[in-house]
Amino acid sequence: MFTDIAAQAGLFDPNRTGMTLDDYDYPLSEARIASYPLPERDQSRMLVLNRATGAISHHQFSELPQFLNAGDLMVVNNTKVLPARFYGNRQGFTGKVEILMLQPTSDEVSPDQQGLVWNALMKPARKLKPGTIVELPNTQATMEVLHVGERGCCTVLIHPAEHGDMPTLMQHVGRMPIPPYLRREPEASDNERYQTVYSKVPGAQAAPTAGLHFTPQVLEALAQKGLHRAEVTLAVSSGTFRSVETDDITDHIMDPEFYGITEETAQQVQATYQAGGKILGIGTTVVKTLETSASLHNGQVMAGNGASELFIYPGFQFQVVDHMLTNFHLPKSTLLMLISAFAGREQIAKAYQAALEHDYRFYSYGDCMLIL
Repeated sequence: MFTDIAAQAGLFDPNRTGMTLDDYDYPLSEARIASYPLPERDQSRMLVLNRATGAISHHQFSELPQFLNAGDLMVVNNTKVLPARFYGNRQGFTGKVEILMLQPTSDEVSPDQQGLVWNALMKPARKLKPGTIVELPNTQATMEVLHVGERGCCTVLIHPAEHGDMPTLMQHVGRMPIPPYLRREPEASDNERYQTVYSKVPGAQAAPTAGLHFTPQVLEALAQKGLHRAEVTLAVSSGTFRSVETDDITDHIMDPEFYGITEETAQQVQATYQAGGKILGIGTTVVKTLETSASLHNGQVMAGNGASELFIYPGFQFQVVDHMLTNFHLPKSTLLMLISAFAGREQIAKAYQAALEHDYRFYSYGDCMLIL
């Protein structure tokens, strides 16, 4: 039975400390992983966990407005996913090279190379060295490796050839970087469904998936109830999805992810505090962005741009977010550690066990959980 297996897994063992990687393991069959989204975004299921009482209930996402109050502030991540995955081969070889473009860099870049030098994750990185040319199929475009760092991080110079610039090359050759656990190639439908309906700032390598459930109708229902909405931008990148490779989770180092908070959003957060409202973070990336700003400004969310390397795990003291909407995350992931910090590892374990027993769909295209 599931409970027998779960009792042996770290996430479900109350005797574990919560400080080792195995403490965030749990059993999950591939059948629970949603390979495709539901036909309608807002028909996802929503497990509701009250972290004050431990109560768990089961709902449809379209019921979200009933759990929030007029004057509350919902903060979303307006980032847009780039078609940032490329496949090629080393010049003179046939073996495949996978490239995930992260962000352009201006470090020591000549004027004629602006926008063409990028940080990227490449594999197999062990076969790459400075000067390696990666050819892209069905185009004259190539990528030249300038630097090879640790954990697959590389710097590359793009030669876009007939495409002219990097955005054009992405649109013609790049692929939507859907997660590898979907075990399929991206399809035309992913170009729409792996974006939130409010996405507008290009730059992410993965979707802020808690936002994938929203429809214009749900947003309107929330507005009619008197809920306010604010936006932040966090370009979801390797800091969110990179695996933890250390047994002691406190030894894990987060890759930086770039964020932006407008003056309007900072003022909305402050006004909500003053009026006694609650802050709902839509996804772990919003929580990370708001808490990063607060950690830098004595508990206040301030306007500005920066790079967040904040790693949230149990023991972290939240200063901004009261409620969180989030999907169900991979075992041993930093996202699972973040929500365990927010609600307590024992309560998250109970919620995940309830989700498994009630056949919830997991991961990016799966169902969601509202933590109150």
